[in-house]
Amino acid sequence: MLPDQQFLIDLAHTKMPFGKYKGRYLIDLPEHYIVWYHAKGFPAGKLGKQLGLVYELQLNGLEYLIREIKKKY
Repeated sequence: MLPDQQFLIDLAHTKMPFGKYKGRYLIDLPEHYIVWYHAKGFPAGKLGKQLGLVYELQLNGLEYLIREIKKKY
């Protein structure tokens, strides 16, 4: 398995660790929250990279790809 594949699988199963949406899958976070985080600046590290990818996926209407990965893996 390629590292990028594992990153996507991890993203599909990662839940928000804190805040108002604690416990919700990152891919299921409301768009307005992700846009707010994008403007504020994503946190450092893996979580920030994951949220950045969620932003790009939501921007392009591709969230379904992560939901499919979640079902498959």
